[in-house]
Amino acid sequence: MEGGSGDMTLAFELSALEALSDPTDVFSGARRWTEYVGVISEQPTYVVTNFTRKNRIRQDFFSGPRGRRESLENVKQQFDTERHVFVGMDDDDRELADELDWEYLPVEDAAEAAGWTLDDGDDEDPTIDTESRDDWP
Repeated sequence: MEGGSGDMTLAFELSALEALSDPTDVFSGARRWTEYVGVISEQPTYVVTNFTRKNRIRQDFFSGPRGRRESLENVKQQFDTERHVFVGMDDDDRELADELDWEYLPVEDAAEAAGWTLDDGDDEDPTIDTESRDDWP
């Protein structure tokens, strides 16, 4: 994705962003080659807000109280860029993008193209032995 069109709006499905090991770095990098970048989700607003605050992500748009469909429609109307790209996780995301005339990019393909690392799902500190501790919940 490096060197891509700067005249682009990039939307991440929250679950796709959560699948990346360093969402803060992803957003920082994306800002260098996109015009607008944000997060959409069916999750309540506070879930998206908590995630973006925790990761110090400054987004240009988010779904707010609207669903994904309405959010993508509104973003496309508000941000008149040459390209609108939706990074998602599954066939439902692909179908939504196709229906709304957004380019769809699976998070794995986006990560490979941009040099992002997917989260391996191992959030536990490897130095803590939870198996042998009596006081561990």
